Amino acid sequence: MSSKRAQNESGATEKKRKKKSCEEAALSSCVEEKELQGAVKEAWRSRSHYSHGDLELDCHPFPHCIIKNFLSSETFIENLQRELLGLNFHEKSNDLYKFKQSDDLKKRTEPHIAGLRTALFGRFRSWLGDVLGVELEPTVDISCARYEYTDVLLCHDDELEGRRVAFILYLVPPWQSSDGGALDLYTTDSNFQPQSIVKSLVPSWNTLVLFEVSPVSFHQVSEVLSQDKCRLSLSGWFHGPSLERPPRHIEPSVPRSPHLPRDETVLLEWVNPVYLDISYQEQIQEEFEESSEIQLKDFLKEEKFMEVSEALQLTQIQWMKRGPANKRNYEVASLETLPQCVTACWELLRSESFFLLLSNFTGLRLHYLCPADEDDDEDKEKQEEDEEATVSSNESSAANATKQKELSTPVCCGEVRRWSHGGYTLLYDGEAARAEYALDLVLPFGCTDWQSEFGGYTCYVANEEDEELLTVYPEDNSLALVYRDKETLKFVKHVNDKSSSESAGRGFYDFSYVYYE
Repeated sequence: MSSKRAQNESGATEKKRKKKSCEEAALSSCVEEKELQGAVKEAWRSRSHYSHGDLELDCHPFPHCIIKNFLSSETFIENLQRELLGLNFHEKSNDLYKFKQSDDLKKRTEPHIAGLRTALFGRFRSWLGDVLGVELEPTVDISCARYEYTDVLLCHDDELEGRRVAFILYLVPPWQSSDGGALDLYTTDSNFQPQSIVKSLVPSWNTLVLFEVSPVSFHQVSEVLSQDKCRLSLSGWFHGPSLERPPRHIEPSVPRSPHLPRDETVLLEWVNPVYLDISYQEQIQEEFEESSEIQLKDFLKEEKFMEVSEALQLTQIQWMKRGPANKRNYEVASLETLPQCVTACWELLRSESFFLLLSNFTGLRLHYLCPADEDDDEDKEKQEEDEEATVSSNESSAANATKQKELSTPVCCGEVRRWSHGGYTLLYDGEAARAEYALDLVLPFGCTDWQSEFGGYTCYVANEEDEELLTVYPEDNSLALVYRDKETLKFVKHVNDKSSSESAGRGFYDFSYVYYE
């Protein structure tokens, strides 16, 4: 009898232990009150502001809701924080973000993580679905993120098939706006592109923020500036029918220009003589053809480089911000306001003699004097044969030849850029479809004390791949040449707060050109 009783007691203990594997998460009374739920539903439907107790709904710049004291038990949330901090976090870094993220929390068995997951995707999902007037799916999509000094998530809209509402639950120490890490919300223009930040939500302990995912839900997590605080949060999405999306805006192409008529005297005036030596150019071409990239140090004559470096800091130059924020954020110079020496250097890189020099460096046909490869000759002969077979009149032949000449004329486009804290470029939808074979040129100025940990370097990646193929770091008077194909994309890594040190606080400049055969 005694052994049987002990077995029963053991079974009861086991059942009790199983029950304890999921701690119940009690939610804010805001979510439990039926009358309040109806008021929030009406405000959401009419896109009007509503506030009651710990809950606030605002529809500018897009619908979002803030619920303070979301979990009613302080003990629960402290235990939840402890469990989350015990998880394994993985560094995530690409063009859009840098932070640490946990594994998917969908199947975690820690009692408080499991309890919150059950509450969020159970009772709270039902409440939210009723407020929105849509059927939200039971799909569980949740993870934990740690943002520390210089971590950031840049401007994006969260749109992905199935995502209907995004949420963030903050588990942070006392936090001020000066600590960074705010959730910034953007207005949009007539093309549904992000325009400016009009609201910044500072993280606070046990506060839930949610917003509707839509074509205008552009937001970012601003860079964390505190060196000793951790911005811990749980975030994810409730899935449901996506809102209708208008056609994506396609930016107009950047105008391209043929070379400027300048002879070799401009090279003799500006370029380090070592790079004008024919035998050295042949060595450079061999190396370039091997790796499709090269950096030519001390490219300009020292006195010319110093003159341009100093002139770029003059106040007469008008700098304009380039956006939109979901694609890029840096400053570009108005060419009409450049000092004479900067204009001269700018024109050097567009000159006919420089096109020929680039041809000698790379083997690309950027000038008609550049010798053709045998493959190019064969292609040209075949093209001429095809033209003879298909063109029946002299007039048509002449028109076709003219058109062919126009198509084959090497062209370029470029900018004088200023990089400072907060600058970046992003990969974006539609960019890969417009990618072309091209030669990139970057010539930096004013980055003597620049370090790689500051950001501002250019990364080349394969389309739809995370792995970086090549990283080009800014280096004074070092001409970087990179040839990319249609499957290679590039971005400039976010310039972070470390760049604001006294030595590098001014940022740096560069001349950026793209050449097309």
